[in-house]
Amino acid sequence: MFSFNMFDHPIPRAFQNRFSTQYRCYSVSMLAGPNDRSDVEKGGKIIMPPSALDQLSRLNITYPMLFKLTNKNSDRMTHCGVLEFVADEGICYLPHWMMQNLLLEEGGLVQVESVNLMVATYSKFQPQSPDFLDITNPKAVLENALRNFACLTTGDVIAINYNEKIYELRVMETKPDKAVSIIECDMNVDFDAPLGYKEPERRSQHHEEPTEEDADHSSYAEMDVGFRAFTGSGNRLDGKKKGIEPSPAPLDPNDIKRGIPNYDFRMGKITFIRNSRPQPKKIDDEDAVNRFIAFSGEGQSLRKKGRKP
Repeated sequence: MFSFNMFDHPIPRAFQNRFSTQYRCYSVSMLAGPNDRSDVEKGGKIIMPPSALDQLSRLNITYPMLFKLTNKNSDRMTHCGVLEFVADEGICYLPHWMMQNLLLEEGGLVQVESVNLMVATYSKFQPQSPDFLDITNPKAVLENALRNFACLTTGDVIAINYNEKIYELRVMETKPDKAVSIIECDMNVDFDAPLGYKEPERRSQHHEEPTEEDADHSSYAEMDVGFRAFTGSGNRLDGKKKGIEPSPAPLDPNDIKRGIPNYDFRMGKITFIRNSRPQPKKIDDEDAVNRFIAFSGEGQSLRKKGRKP
């Protein structure tokens, strides 16, 4: 057996197992066929032509198949996986959010290269809208959506679909590298404050309230403009005027009418306004017993008894 080499030096094995080619890219909506491929828009995988599968199988590359997409005109790049090999020759179909990250238009050229990425251990996302806070369990929603992704790249803005609404999240940080694989990994997920989010102003709950002793109850007397008994003026049959001032006397602040609302009411505090009227003196039981004498009264008779001689 004889072997012939076209080059003086053998090609390194790393370059022999590397897949690199250019395709014209289109969005998934341009994919011809009766089947609806909206599922491609929900993830981070692309559709490539069958010739790519034939070439990849000959190169004996490692699995899972991960690729680096580069737009040489704008110097933008991202990473992705492959979903199927059913595209037309020379064409690949990308999710719309991926074309936006690469600044690609329909029919633009993209460089596709096979890469090996490290397994992710940590990632941090920033929602691009405060509407993402309306989701009850955002981590569970994101975990379910990332099942359609193969890898993450720092700086990308990915799109997830939840309840027929699209939410965009920017990949702020990934560990241990700027591009990581998320297939069969144990990754910690963290969120940054959404873009345009403002924290609600918190009112201080510790505010000074007037105590019951310092409260001014004179204002309650001024507010009493309702009915007050026996304050009217009377008329005599002989026409003479009664020498009593008809105008009512002002209320004493210490004698406040019951039923007046407390306009200075504070939530969580009850104020009791009590009348300070002097209590009637109570007679001790011993004095009452000493004063009472049974059958000590005097009677009267209608007939006077005469004296006997």
